[in-house]
Amino acid sequence: MFSKGQLIFAGFFIVAFTIAMVWSYRKDIKVHKKYYKNTFLILIGVFLIIAIFTLITFSLH
Repeated sequence: MFSKGQLIFAGFFIVAFTIAMVWSYRKDIKVHKKYYKNTFLILIGVFLIIAIFTLITFSLH
């Protein structure tokens, strides 16, 4: 399905991308702590809204 060269490229890409993401996150950790406080509350709110819509949908059918 994929050639050996494509698989090698994909492996290197995944490793390089993961390293870049970790490096970028570690570099910006102070900014994240300052500007993104209590974001878990938004995540909980989104899950609650989805759960409420799901319950309404199943209760109406």
